[in-house]
Amino acid sequence: MSDSKIAQVRLGTEGPEVGAQGLGCMGMSAAYGPRDADESRATLERALELGVTFYDTADVYGGGENEKFIAPFVQAHRDEIVVATKFALGSNPAEPTQRVIRNDRAYIRQAVEGSLERLGVERIDLYYMHRRDVNVPIEETVGAMAELVAEGKVKYLGLSEVTGGELRAAGTVHPITAVQSEWSLFSRDVETSLLQAATELGVALVPYSPLGRGFLTGSFVNAESELTADDFRRRQPRFTGDNAAANAALLDPVRKIAEGRNATLGQVALAWVQQQAAVHGLTVVPIPGTTKRGRVEENTAATRLILTESELELLEPIAGQVAGGRYEDMTFTSASRE
Repeated sequence: MSDSKIAQVRLGTEGPEVGAQGLGCMGMSAAYGPRDADESRATLERALELGVTFYDTADVYGGGENEKFIAPFVQAHRDEIVVATKFALGSNPAEPTQRVIRNDRAYIRQAVEGSLERLGVERIDLYYMHRRDVNVPIEETVGAMAELVAEGKVKYLGLSEVTGGELRAAGTVHPITAVQSEWSLFSRDVETSLLQAATELGVALVPYSPLGRGFLTGSFVNAESELTADDFRRRQPRFTGDNAAANAALLDPVRKIAEGRNATLGQVALAWVQQQAAVHGLTVVPIPGTTKRGRVEENTAATRLILTESELELLEPIAGQVAGGRYEDMTFTSASRE
Protein backbone atom coordinates (compact mmCIF):
# COMPACT_ATOMS: atom_id res chain seq x y z
CA MET A 1 0.00 0.00 0.00
CA SER A 2 1.10 3.55 -0.72
CA ASP A 3 2.15 5.73 2.19
CA SER A 4 0.80 8.82 0.43
CA LYS A 5 -1.10 11.05 2.82
CA ILE A 6 -4.71 11.79 2.06
CA ALA A 7 -5.83 15.28 1.07
CA GLN A 8 -7.03 17.78 3.65
CA VAL A 9 -10.43 19.49 3.49
CA ARG A 10 -12.26 22.07 5.58
CA LEU A 11 -15.06 20.66 7.71
CA GLY A 12 -17.88 22.97 6.69
CA THR A 13 -17.60 26.67 5.92
CA GLU A 14 -15.76 27.67 9.08
CA GLY A 15 -14.72 24.37 10.63
CA PRO A 16 -11.26 22.87 11.11
CA GLU A 17 -9.12 21.34 8.40
CA VAL A 18 -9.16 17.54 8.57
CA GLY A 19 -8.17 14.60 6.43
CA ALA A 20 -10.67 13.88 3.65
CA GLN A 21 -11.45 10.64 5.47
CA GLY A 22 -11.81 10.17 9.22
CA LEU A 23 -11.72 7.13 11.48
CA GLY A 24 -14.66 5.72 13.40
CA CYS A 25 -13.38 4.33 16.69
CA MET A 26 -16.49 2.61 18.10
CA GLY A 27 -15.43 -0.91 17.12
CA MET A 28 -12.29 -0.62 19.22
CA SER A 29 -14.44 -0.89 22.34
CA ALA A 30 -17.91 -2.11 21.42
CA ALA A 31 -20.46 -3.59 19.03
CA TYR A 32 -18.44 -5.62 16.53
CA GLY A 33 -17.29 -8.70 18.39
CA PRO A 34 -13.74 -9.66 19.52
CA ARG A 35 -11.19 -6.86 19.87
CA ASP A 36 -7.41 -6.55 19.95
CA ALA A 37 -6.39 -3.50 21.97
CA ASP A 38 -2.78 -3.45 20.77
CA GLU A 39 -3.79 -3.62 17.11
CA SER A 40 -6.39 -0.91 17.66
CA ARG A 41 -3.77 1.40 19.17
CA ALA A 42 -1.48 0.70 16.24
CA THR A 43 -4.37 1.45 13.91
CA LEU A 44 -4.88 4.90 15.44
CA GLU A 45 -1.20 5.70 14.89
CA ARG A 46 -1.14 4.30 11.35
CA ALA A 47 -4.18 6.35 10.43
CA LEU A 48 -2.43 9.52 11.54
CA GLU A 49 0.65 8.61 9.48
CA LEU A 50 -1.65 8.41 6.44
CA GLY A 51 -3.16 11.85 7.04
CA VAL A 52 -6.27 10.86 8.97
CA THR A 53 -6.70 13.65 11.51
CA PHE A 54 -10.41 13.30 12.37
CA TYR A 55 -11.29 10.72 15.04
CA ASP A 56 -14.86 9.87 16.03
CA THR A 57 -16.17 8.46 19.30
CA ALA A 58 -19.21 8.86 21.60
CA ASP A 59 -19.98 8.59 25.28
CA VAL A 60 -22.28 5.62 24.61
CA TYR A 61 -19.65 3.49 22.89
CA GLY A 62 -18.80 0.83 25.42
CA GLY A 63 -20.44 2.93 28.13
CA GLY A 64 -17.65 5.51 27.96
CA GLU A 65 -14.88 2.97 27.48
CA ASN A 66 -14.15 4.07 23.91
CA GLU A 67 -13.44 7.64 24.98
CA LYS A 68 -11.08 6.28 27.64
CA PHE A 69 -9.44 3.94 25.14
CA ILE A 70 -8.53 6.63 22.61
CA ALA A 71 -7.65 9.21 25.29
CA PRO A 72 -3.87 8.46 25.40
CA PHE A 73 -3.69 8.79 21.61
CA VAL A 74 -5.71 12.02 21.66
CA GLN A 75 -3.52 13.52 24.37
CA ALA A 76 -0.28 12.48 22.64
CA HIS A 77 -1.34 14.14 19.38
CA ARG A 78 -3.54 16.94 20.69
CA ASP A 79 -2.30 19.58 18.27
CA GLU A 80 -2.41 17.28 15.24
CA ILE A 81 -5.92 15.86 15.39
CA VAL A 82 -9.60 16.79 15.67
CA VAL A 83 -11.61 14.64 18.07
CA ALA A 84 -15.39 14.37 17.87
CA THR A 85 -17.64 12.86 20.49
CA LYS A 86 -21.38 12.79 21.13
CA PHE A 87 -24.10 12.91 23.77
CA ALA A 88 -27.79 11.94 23.87
CA LEU A 89 -27.83 8.15 23.58
CA GLY A 90 -27.95 5.85 26.55
CA SER A 91 -29.46 2.52 27.48
CA ASN A 92 -32.04 1.32 29.94
CA PRO A 93 -30.20 -0.53 32.77
CA ALA A 94 -33.10 -2.98 33.01
CA GLU A 95 -33.04 -3.63 29.25
CA PRO A 96 -29.58 -2.91 27.76
CA THR A 97 -30.76 -3.13 24.14
CA GLN A 98 -33.41 -0.46 24.75
CA ARG A 99 -32.21 3.02 23.78
CA VAL A 100 -32.83 6.13 25.86
CA ILE A 101 -32.48 9.56 24.23
CA ARG A 102 -32.02 12.80 26.16
CA ASN A 103 -31.47 16.30 24.75
CA ASP A 104 -32.28 18.44 27.81
CA ARG A 105 -29.87 21.06 29.10
CA ALA A 106 -29.15 19.38 32.44
CA TYR A 107 -28.23 16.13 30.72
CA ILE A 108 -26.02 17.88 28.16
CA ARG A 109 -24.03 19.64 30.86
CA GLN A 110 -23.57 16.38 32.72
CA ALA A 111 -22.59 14.53 29.55
CA VAL A 112 -19.96 17.01 28.41
CA GLU A 113 -18.17 16.90 31.75
CA GLY A 114 -18.05 13.13 31.55
CA SER A 115 -16.60 13.16 28.05
CA LEU A 116 -14.01 15.81 28.91
CA GLU A 117 -12.84 13.73 31.86
CA ARG A 118 -12.69 10.44 29.96
CA LEU A 119 -10.85 11.99 27.01
CA GLY A 120 -8.55 13.92 29.31
CA VAL A 121 -8.87 17.16 27.36
CA GLU A 122 -9.91 20.69 28.25
CA ARG A 123 -12.00 21.19 25.13
CA ILE A 124 -13.84 18.89 22.72
CA ASP A 125 -13.21 19.85 19.10
CA LEU A 126 -16.58 18.77 17.69
CA TYR A 127 -19.53 17.91 19.93
CA TYR A 128 -22.51 16.17 18.37
CA MET A 129 -26.09 15.66 19.45
CA HIS A 130 -26.12 11.93 18.74
CA ARG A 131 -29.88 11.51 18.33
CA ARG A 132 -32.90 13.78 18.45
CA ASP A 133 -35.33 13.78 21.36
CA VAL A 134 -38.46 15.09 19.67
CA ASN A 135 -39.89 16.15 23.04
CA VAL A 136 -37.22 18.85 23.33
CA PRO A 137 -37.20 21.70 20.75
CA ILE A 138 -33.99 21.46 18.78
CA GLU A 139 -33.44 25.19 19.30
CA GLU A 140 -33.36 24.53 23.05
CA THR A 141 -30.85 21.70 22.66
CA VAL A 142 -28.55 23.71 20.41
CA GLY A 143 -28.87 26.67 22.77
CA ALA A 144 -27.51 24.50 25.59
CA MET A 145 -24.72 23.27 23.32
CA ALA A 146 -23.89 26.88 22.39
CA GLU A 147 -23.33 27.63 26.07
CA LEU A 148 -20.56 25.04 26.04
CA VAL A 149 -18.88 26.86 23.15
CA ALA A 150 -19.10 30.17 25.05
CA GLU A 151 -17.53 28.49 28.08
CA GLY A 152 -14.67 27.06 26.03
CA LYS A 153 -15.59 23.42 26.66
CA VAL A 154 -16.49 22.78 23.02
CA LYS A 155 -15.17 24.39 19.83
CA TYR A 156 -17.60 23.30 17.10
CA LEU A 157 -21.14 21.91 17.15
CA GLY A 158 -22.55 18.98 15.22
CA LEU A 159 -25.80 17.05 14.90
CA SER A 160 -26.52 13.45 13.96
CA GLU A 161 -29.51 11.90 12.22
CA VAL A 162 -31.48 15.12 11.66
CA THR A 163 -33.72 16.23 8.82
CA GLY A 164 -33.11 19.25 6.62
CA GLY A 165 -35.76 21.20 8.52
CA GLU A 166 -34.17 20.36 11.85
CA LEU A 167 -30.76 21.47 10.60
CA ARG A 168 -32.18 24.78 9.42
CA ALA A 169 -33.87 25.34 12.79
CA ALA A 170 -30.67 24.51 14.66
CA GLY A 171 -28.70 26.91 12.49
CA THR A 172 -30.82 29.85 13.64
CA VAL A 173 -29.40 29.40 17.15
CA HIS A 174 -25.73 28.63 16.46
CA PRO A 175 -23.64 27.65 13.41
CA ILE A 176 -23.53 23.90 12.86
CA THR A 177 -20.22 22.62 11.52
CA ALA A 178 -21.14 19.05 10.58
CA VAL A 179 -23.98 16.56 10.46
CA GLN A 180 -23.25 12.88 10.93
CA SER A 181 -25.67 10.44 9.31
CA GLU A 182 -25.52 7.05 7.66
CA TRP A 183 -24.73 7.45 3.95
CA SER A 184 -23.56 4.68 1.67
CA LEU A 185 -24.46 2.72 -1.44
CA PHE A 186 -27.05 0.98 0.77
CA SER A 187 -28.33 3.99 2.76
CA ARG A 188 -29.30 7.27 1.12
CA ASP A 189 -31.87 8.74 3.54
CA VAL A 190 -29.80 11.93 3.80
CA GLU A 191 -30.71 12.83 0.24
CA THR A 192 -34.39 13.34 1.13
CA SER A 193 -33.97 16.78 2.72
CA LEU A 194 -30.71 17.00 4.68
CA LEU A 195 -28.37 17.15 1.71
CA GLN A 196 -29.88 20.29 0.24
CA ALA A 197 -30.02 22.06 3.60
CA ALA A 198 -26.41 21.19 4.39
CA THR A 199 -25.24 22.42 1.00
CA GLU A 200 -27.07 25.73 1.36
CA LEU A 201 -25.83 26.29 4.93
CA GLY A 202 -22.22 25.24 4.31
CA VAL A 203 -22.45 22.31 6.71
CA ALA A 204 -20.21 19.27 6.19
CA LEU A 205 -21.67 15.79 5.98
CA VAL A 206 -19.89 13.08 7.92
CA PRO A 207 -21.17 9.70 6.71
CA TYR A 208 -21.01 6.94 9.27
CA SER A 209 -21.12 3.29 8.20
CA PRO A 210 -20.03 4.21 4.65
CA LEU A 211 -19.16 0.53 4.19
CA GLY A 212 -22.60 -0.65 5.29
CA ARG A 213 -21.13 -1.92 8.60
CA GLY A 214 -18.75 -4.09 6.59
CA PHE A 215 -21.39 -5.71 4.40
CA LEU A 216 -20.31 -3.69 1.35
CA THR A 217 -16.80 -5.11 1.64
CA GLY A 218 -18.11 -8.64 1.14
CA SER A 219 -16.52 -9.71 4.43
CA PHE A 220 -19.73 -11.42 5.54
CA VAL A 221 -23.08 -12.35 4.04
CA ASN A 222 -25.27 -13.58 6.87
CA ALA A 223 -24.63 -12.02 10.28
CA GLU A 224 -26.45 -14.72 12.22
CA SER A 225 -24.28 -17.55 10.93
CA GLU A 226 -20.96 -15.75 10.43
CA LEU A 227 -20.60 -13.22 13.25
CA THR A 228 -20.08 -13.77 16.97
CA ALA A 229 -22.94 -13.61 19.44
CA ASP A 230 -21.83 -10.21 20.81
CA ASP A 231 -21.85 -8.55 17.37
CA PHE A 232 -24.84 -6.20 17.15
CA ARG A 233 -25.12 -6.68 13.38
CA ARG A 234 -26.84 -9.97 14.17
CA ARG A 235 -29.85 -7.82 15.16
CA GLN A 236 -29.94 -5.67 12.03
CA PRO A 237 -32.60 -6.67 9.47
CA ARG A 238 -30.40 -6.12 6.42
CA PHE A 239 -27.85 -8.69 7.45
CA THR A 240 -30.03 -11.66 8.39
CA GLY A 241 -32.35 -14.20 6.80
CA ASP A 242 -33.68 -13.70 3.29
CA ASN A 243 -32.69 -10.02 3.41
CA ALA A 244 -29.01 -10.91 3.69
CA ALA A 245 -29.08 -13.15 0.64
CA ALA A 246 -30.99 -10.57 -1.42
CA ASN A 247 -28.63 -7.78 -0.42
CA ALA A 248 -25.52 -9.82 -1.13
CA ALA A 249 -26.65 -10.10 -4.75
CA LEU A 250 -26.70 -6.29 -4.95
CA LEU A 251 -22.91 -6.25 -4.65
CA ASP A 252 -22.46 -7.60 -8.18
CA PRO A 253 -21.96 -4.16 -9.81
CA VAL A 254 -19.60 -3.14 -6.99
CA ARG A 255 -17.61 -6.30 -7.61
CA LYS A 256 -17.55 -5.69 -11.36
CA ILE A 257 -16.11 -2.20 -10.91
CA ALA A 258 -13.62 -3.40 -8.31
CA GLU A 259 -12.28 -6.09 -10.63
CA GLY A 260 -11.92 -3.61 -13.48
CA ARG A 261 -10.05 -1.13 -11.28
CA ASN A 262 -7.87 -3.62 -9.39
CA ALA A 263 -9.53 -2.36 -6.23
CA THR A 264 -11.46 -3.94 -3.35
CA LEU A 265 -15.23 -3.80 -2.96
CA GLY A 266 -14.75 -1.56 0.06
CA GLN A 267 -12.64 0.89 -1.90
CA VAL A 268 -15.32 1.22 -4.56
CA ALA A 269 -17.99 1.76 -1.90
CA LEU A 270 -15.87 4.40 -0.17
CA ALA A 271 -14.96 6.09 -3.44
CA TRP A 272 -18.68 6.48 -4.16
CA VAL A 273 -19.24 8.22 -0.83
CA GLN A 274 -16.15 10.42 -1.18
CA GLN A 275 -17.25 11.45 -4.67
CA GLN A 276 -20.58 12.76 -3.42
CA ALA A 277 -18.67 15.88 -2.34
CA ALA A 278 -18.06 16.80 -5.97
CA VAL A 279 -21.47 15.55 -7.12
CA HIS A 280 -23.38 17.73 -4.64
CA GLY A 281 -20.95 20.57 -3.96
CA LEU A 282 -20.32 20.21 -0.23
CA THR A 283 -17.72 18.78 2.13
CA VAL A 284 -18.08 15.03 2.72
CA VAL A 285 -15.78 13.30 5.22
CA PRO A 286 -16.72 9.64 5.76
CA ILE A 287 -15.59 7.90 8.93
CA PRO A 288 -15.19 4.19 8.15
CA GLY A 289 -14.52 2.28 11.32
CA THR A 290 -11.82 -0.33 11.65
CA THR A 291 -9.50 -1.86 14.21
CA LYS A 292 -6.83 -2.99 11.75
CA ARG A 293 -3.90 -1.14 10.19
CA GLY A 294 -4.32 -2.91 6.87
CA ARG A 295 -7.89 -1.74 6.57
CA VAL A 296 -6.89 1.87 7.25
CA GLU A 297 -4.35 1.61 4.43
CA GLU A 298 -7.01 0.15 2.14
CA ASN A 299 -9.63 2.71 3.12
CA THR A 300 -7.45 5.78 2.75
CA ALA A 301 -6.30 4.60 -0.67
CA ALA A 302 -9.94 4.86 -1.74
CA THR A 303 -9.71 8.66 -1.53
CA ARG A 304 -7.62 8.52 -4.70
CA LEU A 305 -10.07 6.35 -6.65
CA ILE A 306 -12.29 8.47 -8.93
CA LEU A 307 -15.28 6.66 -10.41
CA THR A 308 -16.40 7.42 -13.96
CA GLU A 309 -19.88 8.60 -14.86
CA SER A 310 -20.74 5.17 -16.22
CA GLU A 311 -19.54 3.53 -13.00
CA LEU A 312 -21.62 5.94 -10.92
CA GLU A 313 -24.65 5.10 -13.06
CA LEU A 314 -24.06 1.40 -12.49
CA LEU A 315 -24.09 1.94 -8.73
CA GLU A 316 -27.03 4.35 -8.65
CA PRO A 317 -29.91 1.81 -8.38
CA ILE A 318 -28.47 -0.22 -5.50
CA ALA A 319 -29.95 1.67 -2.53
CA GLY A 320 -33.47 1.48 -3.91
CA GLN A 321 -33.28 -2.32 -3.98
CA VAL A 322 -31.97 -2.94 -0.46
CA ALA A 323 -34.09 -5.30 1.65
CA GLY A 324 -34.64 -4.46 5.32
CA GLY A 325 -34.20 -1.33 7.39
CA ARG A 326 -31.00 0.11 8.81
CA TYR A 327 -32.09 -0.80 12.34
CA GLU A 328 -34.76 -2.92 13.98
CA ASP A 329 -36.28 0.30 15.31
CA MET A 330 -36.11 3.19 12.86
CA THR A 331 -38.01 5.63 15.10
CA PHE A 332 -34.78 7.06 16.49
CA THR A 333 -33.45 7.99 13.04
CA SER A 334 -34.14 11.03 10.88
CA ALA A 335 -35.90 8.82 8.32
CA SER A 336 -38.83 8.42 10.70
CA ARG A 337 -39.37 12.20 10.74
CA GLU A 338 -39.20 12.93 7.01
